[in-house]
Amino acid sequence: MRRQPKRAEWALTVLFLAFAAVPIAFGAWDPVSAHDKAGRDAFAAAHMTQTMPPPFAFVYGGKPSSGFIGKWGVTADERAEGQKLIRTVAYTDSSTGLRVTVVYTIFQDFPAAEWVVRFKNTGRAATPIIEKVRACAVSFPEFATLDSGSVPGPVMIYRARGSSAERSDFGPIDEALAAKAEVRFGPTAGRSSDTNALPFFNVATPEHGIVAAIGWSGRWEAVVGRKGPNPRALDLTAGMAETHFKLLPGEEVRTPSVALLFWKGADRLAGHNLFRRFVLAHHMPQAGGKPVPLPINHGVGFGGPFPCNEYVCATESYAIGMIDRLHQFGLEPDACWIDAGWYENATNQWWSGVGTWTVNRKNFPNGLKPVTAAARKYGQGFVVWFEPERVYEGTWLDREHKGWLTSLPGNRNRLLDLGNAKALEWLTDHVANFIRDEGVTVYRQDFNFDPAPFWKAMDAPDRVGIAEMKHIEGLYKFWDALLARNPGLLIDNCASGGRRIDLETTSRSIPLWRTDYQYYEPNGYQCHTYGLHFFLPASGTGNGDPRKYWFRSAAIGGAVVMGWELGANFNLRAAIEDVAEFRELRDYAYGDYYPLTPYATGDDAWAAFQWDRPETGDGIVVAFRRPLAPQAAIEVKLGGMEPGADYEVNFEDYGVMVVRSGRELAAGLTLKIPEAPDSLLVKYRRVR
Repeated sequence: MRRQPKRAEWALTVLFLAFAAVPIAFGAWDPVSAHDKAGRDAFAAAHMTQTMPPPFAFVYGGKPSSGFIGKWGVTADERAEGQKLIRTVAYTDSSTGLRVTVVYTIFQDFPAAEWVVRFKNTGRAATPIIEKVRACAVSFPEFATLDSGSVPGPVMIYRARGSSAERSDFGPIDEALAAKAEVRFGPTAGRSSDTNALPFFNVATPEHGIVAAIGWSGRWEAVVGRKGPNPRALDLTAGMAETHFKLLPGEEVRTPSVALLFWKGADRLAGHNLFRRFVLAHHMPQAGGKPVPLPINHGVGFGGPFPCNEYVCATESYAIGMIDRLHQFGLEPDACWIDAGWYENATNQWWSGVGTWTVNRKNFPNGLKPVTAAARKYGQGFVVWFEPERVYEGTWLDREHKGWLTSLPGNRNRLLDLGNAKALEWLTDHVANFIRDEGVTVYRQDFNFDPAPFWKAMDAPDRVGIAEMKHIEGLYKFWDALLARNPGLLIDNCASGGRRIDLETTSRSIPLWRTDYQYYEPNGYQCHTYGLHFFLPASGTGNGDPRKYWFRSAAIGGAVVMGWELGANFNLRAAIEDVAEFRELRDYAYGDYYPLTPYATGDDAWAAFQWDRPETGDGIVVAFRRPLAPQAAIEVKLGGMEPGADYEVNFEDYGVMVVRSGRELAAGLTLKIPEAPDSLLVKYRRVR
């Protein structure tokens, strides 16, 4: 959408400066050329067959698996499934009955391979202790490249923080990995992206690299090292943070899944963007064979005077009234949204009702169905919030099914054990039927406390890790069942914001509220986009102000949920423009990502991002001048440009269009924003 120039001379200045950069040679990125298929194939041949050492490790009965697993009985089979070759290898210890099964997936359309390991006791007695399980335990002997003096070159690890409701959430972490050193990282607690680490990372040399992803929604740990005698070798291990358990007869557990993507090129962004494409193709929700569109949502039923909090004061008439009110003023979200508080609750605090998952009939006498039907009348879906794993004292589950719950002294919260078959069956039936009967199209699952102390309390000394493994696998079964029973359902993954983002949750859901950082604060939202988009193309956050700087900070590059107050001073024109702009631009978030400014959390900086679609020859640039940024202009170098091509470049907010060559855009494009804070949207397309 275009805004009129603030001054005619400003538009002329933009036009002049757009031509000011001196062109230099800069090559376009070819996604196919970044495929290191040879590296992936060599890895698969070395580790992913029944005759070669597998890419995982554990200790069994005090002995490392490398010393005995090749002597166990082994079977293998494989099948083709679309763009995947799926190979299953099973190792069995005839003396104890332990069976270790690994399912490998080798992708034909990407230079990627992944696997997941399961342990099952097929014997009649408990197994010896299984411990120090590493779902990934591999070494790459010639990873570091040699410089002109035959000295191993640098190795870098590019990763990101997790979420802790701070401006620094998902902030990039770039670490040099020296010879004889290692880097160890993982989340602080029992949710996979809590505070310290996101379970995705890119290990790079000046010529090639590997992007690794961990699929585990609990505690994990990764170690990337060069501590061995070979200075070129890279060692990579990853797995649950703590395992020391026996298996009972017939018992089976799974480990984290691991994916490795092999890339080549001089720019590490080739690896990041190839991984983003891999996620879009194989590890995010699909609709009609394509990644689901990122939705624009609006809350209906929030607000109210004290003691109202979240949505505890929402009513049927109020929610329907808000839906009709949005429609009256031409604001048409993809989905309407009711968050925490719609359920029965004796204390009128949203958190104290979790565990009673029945509709508050005082506020919603006919259930939620009339509200979801009101949204459906306008072609809109409906989001409803749950937090099923946490049970507050005195709620229905706490009263009726204490045997399904784990409690800690002095803690009013209980953990619903998803490893308990009966609890899982009840939860699956209850929520799946609720979704069907109440007309829910987006199931929003939150998780607002740390489960690790509860899992620890559940485990005996010879069963460490069992409670976590069974709970996490129960979570995946639960989500898979919801998706199977309700075709077209979208799952929104929230855990105090974005504290449970990993390869497994990403494959089944989108985090539509990626952080509990200060609601609607735009500068922090820009920071979150910066780091998260290196790995994940789909996430979302919130907006409470339709002014362009605030809305774009939340909505460009992701999904968005609005909490707009349609009062006398509400800027309706800006809001209508925002919704239209979001729908016009949302598919660009699935393009290749280029951060155009250094990462900075301060209010005195600029932030600028580019999403490029080489297949269609177009893209967008969005820039933000934060409130204390002193300079009115910056120069950015666009990525992915074809040097010999010409591009039509539209400064959407000023109504200015110029034609530039790809070589010029790669050399530098000047962006000017006269006032702070404010934003600038630039669209470009290849014309010849």
